Amino acid sequence: MVPGVSVLCFASILLETEGISGLVSGDKTIGIDLGLKDFAIVHDGNKVTKHSNPKHLKRHEKNLARKQKKFARKVKGSNSRNKYRKLVAKVHERVSNSRQDFLHKLSRKLVDESQIIIVENLNVKGMVRNRKLSKSISDVGWGMFVNFLDYKLKQKDGQLVEIGRFFPSSKTCSYCGHILDELTLDIREWDCPMCNTHHDRDDNAALNIRNEGIRILSMDGGNPVLAVPRQSKTNKPKGGKASVNEAGSLH
Repeated sequence: MVPGVSVLCFASILLETEGISGLVSGDKTIGIDLGLKDFAIVHDGNKVTKHSNPKHLKRHEKNLARKQKKFARKVKGSNSRNKYRKLVAKVHERVSNSRQDFLHKLSRKLVDESQIIIVENLNVKGMVRNRKLSKSISDVGWGMFVNFLDYKLKQKDGQLVEIGRFFPSSKTCSYCGHILDELTLDIREWDCPMCNTHHDRDDNAALNIRNEGIRILSMDGGNPVLAVPRQSKTNKPKGGKASVNEAGSLH
């Protein structure tokens, strides 16, 4: 140091705390339809936003299968087998970490933009019994995502609303309220037989989920209205659109 010259030192510390931003506080009411092709279809009443499914497990599937195959070939109790057991565990950990990172970031974004978030109460345990979809459903992490939304909303005095799993969000026309009797999973777009409104299946479901959540809140937490079976029958036409032989009525 030079005699007679004083030196000032400054220290800057940056801290990031989960869920306590205080700077962003959106007041939207959004409905979310959770899916496999698109992880989350979000409707705020005016526009729809789709967040694609990262498919965490699929990105690591080849690497995981290769290590699992080598692990299975090793002699039980050997150091080599123990080594590959750890390598397989690391891949699973990497998948789990990437999934949680995605779910945390997306839930944080949606919570910061919203005050009320409405989702369906999905029967995930029942869904994974479908052999064709079980791996994809287990990988997507819907339950964890809803839990993240719930506690982050509570931190900002927001609210998570879950509507009944039997609410016909996909089969209900969001314009006139008509309910189809049948809408198979392969039909992604359909025209309402009552008002001729053209619907994207997922966009329509997200809007219906939002509307039903608002209805529940307006009734001070009343139970959602479930679909009532009618005498009309729905046929699956060619071209991926649904039509109804006999018009039904909204109950």
